[in-house]
Order: sequence, then structure tokens, then C-alpha cells
Amino acid sequence: MTSEFEPRVPLGMLLMSFSSLLRNASMIIDAHQHFWELGRFDTSWLDTPEHKPIRRNYLPSDLKQLIDRAGVDKTVFVQTQHNLDENRWVLEFARENDWLAGVVGWVDLASPQCEEQVLEFKEFPKFVGVRHITQGEPDDDFIVQPDVLRGLHTLERHGVPFDLLFYVKHLHHAARLGHELPGLKMVIDHLSKPEIKLGKLDNWENNLRAAAKCPNIYCKLSGMITEADWKNWKPQDLQPYVDVALEAFGPKRLMFGSDWPVCELAGTYEQVLGALRTCLQSLSASEQDQIFCKTATDFYQLKG
Repeated sequence: MTSEFEPRVPLGMLLMSFSSLLRNASMIIDAHQHFWELGRFDTSWLDTPEHKPIRRNYLPSDLKQLIDRAGVDKTVFVQTQHNLDENRWVLEFARENDWLAGVVGWVDLASPQCEEQVLEFKEFPKFVGVRHITQGEPDDDFIVQPDVLRGLHTLERHGVPFDLLFYVKHLHHAARLGHELPGLKMVIDHLSKPEIKLGKLDNWENNLRAAAKCPNIYCKLSGMITEADWKNWKPQDLQPYVDVALEAFGPKRLMFGSDWPVCELAGTYEQVLGALRTCLQSLSASEQDQIFCKTATDFYQLKG
């Protein structure tokens, strides 16, 4: 019979619970989310049956409710348009919302006006990077074309990080870019979209590891559930891909991203966050804090 003075919960469980509370008390930064408003820019990519569930407006007020509920402190918006006006639109949101810590926008890398565009947006403290939707280009070698490389050298010269949005078939370019642009910080979005639904690693792993050998290349643990089986995925399906990324990059070059609202095709915001927590549960509290906060802060030079 247990005395009222004897502990009813084993000490180990109490320590684990305390550790969990400390982890949850750390700041969380979502380094990859989007906004869109139907009719404002080109959202024709949403005009398909598979994208119908997310064919509506997604604005800061929608996201704020979700991050409050999930315990996420700040976010980084990532472009959806090859349009300078989207930069201006979202930078206004960033001015109005302290929790929107950074804007990864777009400039025309191949344009003679590339540097002029970079200088315009560098005036905004929350303009923290550039992305191009490379996965949508008809030329699989788009990112290594001479005029595009010239634009990337412009980003390198001005210290503006670049997001690499690749499919697996583009990933072999990452190591080349890492070597040719050693002063340009780059981050691979969504682990380059490995074929998680099929459980394939062999067409992806070697090129990811090659990219990771370049110290200026980072990776986002994002966009995974939409590469898995939308209706039946579980955290264990993501684990092999997270493990490869962890071994290749280490926590100091990995960051969390929700890919909201695209993630809603396969799960809720909280499910995305919970799945990654499950995949990282063997890491120390400081390693988890690195992935959920410090890497994004350092990579994008987020203020506040």
C-alpha cells in the first residue's frame, strides 16, 4: 500500500515531464509559410481537383490563430509568386505583425535589373531572403544557367540568402551551387521533396549528402507530409528522411517549417509540428531548440 508521503510518479517520469516543459518553453520559429488571396496574384496552380481544399484566401489573421494554439512564436513568409508586388504586399503584413519575423521574397535573377531589385528590398529589415520556384521551370537546368548564376552572385555579394525549391531531379545541382557560390547561404526547401509515399531513398539520399558537404547549404524539415500518403501518413513514414538529414546536416543547419497552408492538404498545422517533434524526440533539448529556433534565426538574421 502506498503512503500518502511516497511519490506516486516515478522520479524518471517527473524529470522527463520537466524536460518536456523546458522544451516547450523555448521559442519556436516556423521558417516556411505562405499567404495568398484569390484574385490578387496568379493562383491558377490552385485550379485543380487535388488543390480544391486549399483554394481559398489564407491571410495573417488565419495563421495567427494557429500559431497561438500550437505555441509557435514567429514565422517566416516564403514567396509564392514571381512578382515583385507580392514582396510589397507581404512586407506590409510584416510591418503590421511583430510575429511575422521575415519575408523571403522574389527578384528576377536573370534580369539586368536584379541588383536594383535587391537593393530596393534590402531597405526593409524584414526582407530576409529570395526564392525562385525552380521546380516549376520547364528547363531542369534553369538554376545553373549563366544569367541565373549571375543573379545568384548578386545575392552573394549583398548577403541575401537563397531558398532552393527543388524536386529530387534538381537536387544534384545543389552541391555545384554550394561550391560555385561559397559566400551565398542557401537552404533546401522541403528536403527537395523526396518520394516519401513510395518510401524511396536511393534517388535522393546521395545528392542530399553531397549538398550537405557544402557548409553554406542548409535544409528545411518542411513539406514532408504532402510528399507522403495524404490520408494515411504517420510520423514513422517521415523518420528515415529526417534521420538522413540529421546525419548529413546536423541540427545547426536544419530548421523547422510548416509549409502552411499547403500542409492542409494532408494534415493540420499542429499535426505537422507534432510529427516533427516525434521524429526529433531522441535529440537533446538544446538540439531541438536549434532546429525549432536558432538555425532559422541565424540563417535569416531575424531580429527581435
